[in-house]
Amino acid sequence: MAARAKKSSSGGRKKSTGRKKSTSAKKSSGARKGGRKKTGRRKYGKKAGKKVERAMHEMKREKLKSGRSGKPVKSRKQAIAIGLSEAREEGAKAPSRKRGGRKKS
Repeated sequence: MAARAKKSSSGGRKKSTGRKKSTSAKKSSGARKGGRKKTGRRKYGKKAGKKVERAMHEMKREKLKSGRSGKPVKSRKQAIAIGLSEAREEGAKAPSRKRGGRKKS
């Protein structure tokens, strides 16, 4: 019986992990990350989406080749970049490419 008394002394509760669970929902101020509000416009046009879709399809079948070296593309990001680049050449709605460089602080 003494063993039973020790077992029930914990009260059947789980051990605490040390973190509190928040029950309240996060409050949204309407502003997005970076201080910009979302507008109803599309960032990319339908033609750009189709080009990216085609590039991804070719990449999966190892038919999408990289520009200079001609090696098959294996990176998802690179396939998207190629698709968007082709779309821009044909005049589709797509934002200009972001160029690398030093960050301004």
